[in-house]
Amino acid sequence: MSDSSLPLTSVTGSSTRAINILLINPNGTSSMTDACLRSLEKTLPPYCTVTGFTSPHPTPSAIEGHLDGVLSAAAASRAVIPIAAKYDAFLVACFSAHPLINALREELSGPVIGIMEAALYSARMLGGRLGIVATARRSKFMHEDAIRYYGLEGFSAGCESTNLGVLDLERLPQDKVLGLVSDAARRLVEEKGADCIALGCAGMTEMKIRCEETVDSKNATAQVIDGVAMGVQILIALVREGHVTAKGGIFGSSEAGRKARGQDWL
Repeated sequence: MSDSSLPLTSVTGSSTRAINILLINPNGTSSMTDACLRSLEKTLPPYCTVTGFTSPHPTPSAIEGHLDGVLSAAAASRAVIPIAAKYDAFLVACFSAHPLINALREELSGPVIGIMEAALYSARMLGGRLGIVATARRSKFMHEDAIRYYGLEGFSAGCESTNLGVLDLERLPQDKVLGLVSDAARRLVEEKGADCIALGCAGMTEMKIRCEETVDSKNATAQVIDGVAMGVQILIALVREGHVTAKGGIFGSSEAGRKARGQDWL
């Protein structure tokens, strides 16, 4: 029988390794990139630097469909891959199963995470049923498809749409936007039984506090999860533990094949 009066052993960390993360906004709206960076200031460890990258022309200014995703992935990958050696890990700041995520996993060795998968997997660990606050109506359907893609359909309470466009999150009066976002979060909790709410757009990252007040996260009724913040923290853990993207399977690079075809360009 163990003696509960014995002191518990503990360990205090001493690692001071610097970590550099590239936060990639695949759309062309730099104000969203800046908002993501602002949201990290209070929780980012002092040894970690997150650099914001906004995808260059001709990327779409908002990603609201499959073609937008493909176009933005092409523009972003051409610009990111040449500078990737400066960074330890990469966060794709679009709330979707964005094609850029797997494209970068093929071509880079550092860990790559999308903010949607970071939010969903965190929600799975913190609660029993997850829900997503979506922007436009089509985003709701795309998010539900992505939940199945990530293997979490059995733990989903579904999505609620604000019926806003991505750029409306910045353009419209903030009181109106906050009201629509928090109302969607409330419906997920009160009507659909969600106990973890994922903010379904990188542009929502600064709306977390309002949603937390709405769903009573202070008393642990439900948790509100920002995929930007969680994605950075997960990347820090992966880098700290020395993990890189496995290249022996699906994420092996196709670079040699392109060169063999005379296509040594991106």
